[in-house]
Amino acid sequence: MKTLFILNEQPYGGERSYNGLRLAIALLKTQTEELRLFLMGDAAACAKGGQKVPQGYYNVADMLGMVLRRGGTIGVCGTCMDARGITDPELVEGTHRSTMAELAEWHQWADKVAAF
Repeated sequence: MKTLFILNEQPYGGERSYNGLRLAIALLKTQTEELRLFLMGDAAACAKGGQKVPQGYYNVADMLGMVLRRGGTIGVCGTCMDARGITDPELVEGTHRSTMAELAEWHQWADKVAAF
């Protein structure tokens, strides 16, 4: 199955992005999924590298790494990055600046789309 996840919420302060990542990781663990993840709006901040969180708290950047290590692909909306002052070199390694055109392509590729 080919699944597209679209995350819209900030990495911390809400749980939608966290829960979307949890589900994405669980699906990739089954080794039956192809998964692409698109971060837009406030979720673009999920891909900002160098995050330091309190001991015992989840780290969204680490979770993105889990998605990547399991074969997922992660795009970050370039317009959303610019609006939040996030530059390409600041992105978590393995993620990339993306576009609405790529999101549209991914949408056509996917069998399922999940938005958080």
